[in-house]
Order: sequence, then C-alpha cells, then structure tokens
Amino acid sequence: MVETCTLLIVDDCAEDREVCRRYLLKDPQQSYQILEADSAEDGLSLCQERNCDAILLDFCLPTMNGLEFLDALKQHQPDPVPVILLTGYGAEEVAVEAMKKGVQDYLIKQQLQPDVLQLTVRNAIQHWQSQIQLNKTEQRQRLVNTIALHMRQSLDRQQVLHTAVTQIQQLLECDQVAVYQAQYGETQPPDLIKWQQVTAAGRTRTVSPSSSDLWIETIEAAIHQADPANAAIDPIGWSWETQNKLILPLFLSSTEVTQEQSIQEQRLWGVLVAQHSAVKPWHSDEVEIVRELVTQLGSALQQAEQFSQMQVALEQAQQLNAFKSQMVATVSHEYRNPLTAILAAASTLKLYSEQFDLAQQQHLLATIEDKARFMTRLVEDLLVLEKLELGQMGFRPLPLNILELVADVVEEQRWLAGEQYEIIFRVSGNTKGFWGDSDLLRQILVNLLSNGIKYSPNGGKVELHLSGTTSHLIFSIQDQGIGIPLADQEKLFQAFQRASNAEAIAGTGLGLAITQACVKLHGGDISIDSIENVGTTVTIRLPKGLR
Repeated sequence: MVETCTLLIVDDCAEDREVCRRYLLKDPQQSYQILEADSAEDGLSLCQERNCDAILLDFCLPTMNGLEFLDALKQHQPDPVPVILLTGYGAEEVAVEAMKKGVQDYLIKQQLQPDVLQLTVRNAIQHWQSQIQLNKTEQRQRLVNTIALHMRQSLDRQQVLHTAVTQIQQLLECDQVAVYQAQYGETQPPDLIKWQQVTAAGRTRTVSPSSSDLWIETIEAAIHQADPANAAIDPIGWSWETQNKLILPLFLSSTEVTQEQSIQEQRLWGVLVAQHSAVKPWHSDEVEIVRELVTQLGSALQQAEQFSQMQVALEQAQQLNAFKSQMVATVSHEYRNPLTAILAAASTLKLYSEQFDLAQQQHLLATIEDKARFMTRLVEDLLVLEKLELGQMGFRPLPLNILELVADVVEEQRWLAGEQYEIIFRVSGNTKGFWGDSDLLRQILVNLLSNGIKYSPNGGKVELHLSGTTSHLIFSIQDQGIGIPLADQEKLFQAFQRASNAEAIAGTGLGLAITQACVKLHGGDISIDSIENVGTTVTIRLPKGLR
C-alpha cells in the first residue's frame, strides 16, 4: 500500500494552486494530502501546525519572495522540509541562490507538465527521506561506536556487562536492562541448569524462570534440541518483542580446530532483556541499534574472556616455573643428606667389611636401604605433584569396596610402623555405594596414616575412623604426635611447606599438598584440627556418587 504524503502548496494564485493540485492527485505512483496557503505567513503557520513531506513554493509572494520564505522557514521549522521552487520565469541566478539555501529543485510554471511535476515531487521526497535515513544511520553508527568504545575500555567481564546494561538503559530510556548468562550442564543434549542475571547496578544473581518468562522456556527448548554451541537459533535477525520486553540473543564466537580446518561457530552465551514497566511499542530503529550493540557486547565479552584466559595461563606458567625452581631446590637439598649417608655406609663396607661382624654389616646395609627408599619416595612424590600441577593426573572413578581398600592400607601401615604404634581402624554408618579412584584414594590414606606415624616419634595410637551417610564418606585420621603450631596450619597444604616443629623429622613437605589435590579430584574437602604437643586430626569428606 502506497503511503500518503502531505504536501503544502504556497502560492498567491488560486489558478496555479489548482493546476498543481490536479496534476499531483493524478499521480499513479503516489497519493497526497494537499494543503494550500495563499500567503507566506499562512504557509509558515501551516508548516508549524502540520508535518509536511514537501513544499511547492512560489518564488513571487506578496510580502516576501521565495528566498526570504526559506530563511523564515529555517527559523520557525527546526526539522528541514524538501522545497521545490516554482518561478514564472527561468532565472539561473535565482535557482543557484535557492539551491544554496537548500531547495531540492525548481520548475518554471509556463513549462509545467503533469508527469514532470509528479516526477519532481516524488524524487524530492524520496531523496529527502533517503537523506534522513542516511543521517539516522550515521548517527546510530556514531552512537554504537561510542558505546562500544566504552564497553571495550575494560577487560573485566563484570565491568563490560555493567557498562553495557547502563548505556543501553539510558539509550532506550526504559525501566530496566539486564543480561542473563546461560549456565550449561555437561549432559548431551545439554542441560541448561541456571541463568545468571547482571543488572545495571552491577549485581549478579541466579534466577529461575517464572511462568511469565516464556522467552526462557523458548530458549531452553531450542537448546535441548541441539548442541549449545549453536542452540538451533539463528544468530542473525533473532529477537522477541512483547508488549513491554525486548529480548535479543547474545552470541560469542568459538573456533574449533580440526586436522583439516578451523571452524568458526556461534555459541549462545545469554540474552539481553530491555523492559518497560508500562506497555510501549518498540520502534524498529531501537531494535536495530540494540541489536548492533549486543553484537558489540559479544565482541567485548569475548575480548574479556580471552584476556582472563591469558591471565590464568600466565599465572599457571608462573606457578609452574616457581614449582620447577622449588622442585630443583628441594631435590638438591633433600638428596644431599641421604646421599651422604649412603656414600658413607657404602665406603665403610668397602673398606672395613672384613673387620665388621654380621650385625654391623646389616646395620650399614639397612641405612643404605632406608635412605634409598626415602629418595625413591621423594622422586615419586615430585612426579605425582607435577602431574597434579599440570592437570595431567587422571581421575578414573569406579565402584569400590571401600572397607577392603582401607583395611589393606591399614594393614600395610601396621607392618611398616612397628610394634610401638597401635593403628586402629573403626567403621560406622553406611559406607556402601562409593565411587572413587582407588589409586588416588590409596595415596590419600597412605600419606595421612604415614604422617600420623612419622610425627608421633614416641609411638602411640593412630586411629582411622571411617563413617558414611547416604551421600558422603568421612575419613578421620587422629594421632597423638607432636601436633602443628597454629601459625603453621594455614600454609601446610602448600607444596614444600612443613611445620616449624618438624625440622628434626625427615620429610619433604609434599604429602599434604598431594593429598589435598587428590581430595579435590574426588570433589571433596579436607580440614586439619591440631594442638601442638597433643596431636592432630585430619578430616576428609568425599561425595559417594562423583563419576
């Protein structure tokens, strides 16, 4: 359907106005609502009262000429209107001056033809509308660029989101703008487990969809039908507009590298929701500018994510370098004493073996064996810790007979500890249904039981109590040893850290760091309760069903 344009004819000659009216109303390609004014003053008044799409202006008016009318129009009409000048004679100097003042075209009355007038008016309106649209586009692009620049000025994700929702809320003059991030599970098809909301105030909260949030249900339905990287939703031109909400998707690019090629994909990161408290229609210009800003927000978020990943990688690299340096220093330090003892014992046997009786020889050989075992354990602990630091330690949970595994470890430690230690194993509660990695679990129990024995140099009780609930296993290892000073307890889970009162006891400071890492792989937690010169209790809580 052709849109009707409003046209104003300003001419003091009624016959000329009638001719123009008749010609234009016969235009087969455009319909008009025609207003008429027989004086410049009436024409200016009508321009103020009505929104005109074009003006046909006679150059010779009783009180002012066409050029003077244009000057007055600019003062009274802030938004310019396309003007076509009608003259009774062809004067180039008048035409040039009129064009300088913004006239779109000019026609000579004596040469006026219906098709010429119709085409001239249509072209003037179309050209003017195109220019207005171009100006709007340029203004919109400048605005988008300005807001995008503000968003990209920060590499902090939270700050980027805060800037985006604040600026968009101001732009739309709406009551609320929020970004909802989709949080996915690990199932296939993917399970969208929650939505994280970020408001203009910078607050973040987890939300559950209400019955009115049909857009959430629609997104979730699409996600459950496809891979979350694509979400079965077209990233271009996709939006919802309700009576008071505007919902736009927020996509981030992800690159999947294969042997043959690098594939660029769009993944649904979340949605942006703008909301009015009252019913208000959304203009197409508003939708388009917000769509562009959401695209820019996606780029800014991707930039922030990449920066965060780089920071994490850098921190990991620094930690790894520090770990390697500490490892070299530890090996150098811890190997010196046992190597010295081994070399001394071996040299003594070589030089004086014929002079020693069997008991003395056995003592020297036991020294060599003991120190060699210590060095072997140190190397093994360092290798395990390195795998844990690099994230290369595999976690292979299987259903376990936990009572049998713990009993084996306890019996082994009893044999190694000797008669001066009483190692007690107690069980209570429901211990069935546990899934875990037997190698890692054995490492945990060996480390803690051997610590209980080692740091109880005078012997005594070391008790392991295993209790179970429907969802967890709790291991409690209690000794009556030297205890740990309160000031040392916070740093004990760091690699190469030892209690200040344990310097006389051989050790590397790796056991608890390894133990904590193995516990975390099981999804559990570990805590220490210790009193110096009284004893230590280490408690581990592991979920039963982590698979």
